[in-house]
Amino acid sequence: MKDSLRQQFQRLEMRLAELDALLGDPAVHGDPQRLRKLGKEQTEVSTLVGQWRRFLQREADATAAREMLADPDMAEMAREEIASAETELAQLDQQLQFALLPKDPDDERPALLEIRAGTGGDESALFAADLARMYLRYCERQGWRSEVMSSNESDLGGYKELVLRIEGDQAYGRLKFESGGHRVQRVPVTEAQGRIHTSACTVAVLPDPGEAAEVELNPAELRIDTFRASGAGGQHINKTDSAIRITHLPTGIVAECQDDRSQHRNKAKAMAVLLARLRERERIAREAKEAATRKGLIGSGDRSDRIRTYNFPQGRLTDHRINLTLYKLGAVMEGEIDEVVQALQAAQAAEQLAQLEEGRA
Repeated sequence: MKDSLRQQFQRLEMRLAELDALLGDPAVHGDPQRLRKLGKEQTEVSTLVGQWRRFLQREADATAAREMLADPDMAEMAREEIASAETELAQLDQQLQFALLPKDPDDERPALLEIRAGTGGDESALFAADLARMYLRYCERQGWRSEVMSSNESDLGGYKELVLRIEGDQAYGRLKFESGGHRVQRVPVTEAQGRIHTSACTVAVLPDPGEAAEVELNPAELRIDTFRASGAGGQHINKTDSAIRITHLPTGIVAECQDDRSQHRNKAKAMAVLLARLRERERIAREAKEAATRKGLIGSGDRSDRIRTYNFPQGRLTDHRINLTLYKLGAVMEGEIDEVVQALQAAQAAEQLAQLEEGRA
């Protein structure tokens, strides 16, 4: 393992000691939100540090075994120990490097999974229903909650369009690789002559934004002006600068309030209006981004636009992105897609690791 990685794990050991101390502080226990955040970090760091310490222990075991090679009576046992330690060290080294890869903050969000029939008419709609069943069975196996958000059924019982909301541990992180064109090759129930047809569906998986997150305002980005309120109100209105105008400098959004005699209350109301307007601005920007993302994810729905092929006559599933082929299509259609999901996650991790190695080189 490279020295740069060793230093990162040494820093994690120090961070674990800090977290242990913080979690023992009574003041922290008085802040439930901070306590949950620190507890979650402590669990994650503790797992990594445990793996790191196991790595160091196996390194020490291998070193001690090599020293035993000089003793003829111990040489055979030493060679066995060296082989065992080196095998485990290789596995731990890979696990530890993957653990340091940057994580997508959206991975922990619920997922919105959209399935749409593409090329193939009624058969495509029937395949969309089969995909929906596959994903729902997978959710059951994971213990996730699923909900149909909207659906548009076809005449034969399939789906022209279906949107599911899926909530559970790492729901988006595990399902996001499903986005793209899914191609099926089989004899449709509508085929009288037994010919194999090719149809396609598109799947798009997006992180559910949930409730609008609280907008954090940097005081340095706000200009707060006071001025004398106008309109009815008698002498008080004319003599005090109780009205408030707040300008969010990065966006130019302005909110003002002058309908209360208290400058403090006017400021609170103006701030609330400003926050609401900023949330609305973020919502519009997010929806525009999601629309662009969805367009890129689902592709055209054409037979040639595919990430995966489901070949029923051969009982074969092929994921074309990582050249993975499994001959257990029946089990896959019953929701057993863990092997596919894990292979795609591993491929992404390997790609990220290669990019990091290039950056360090």
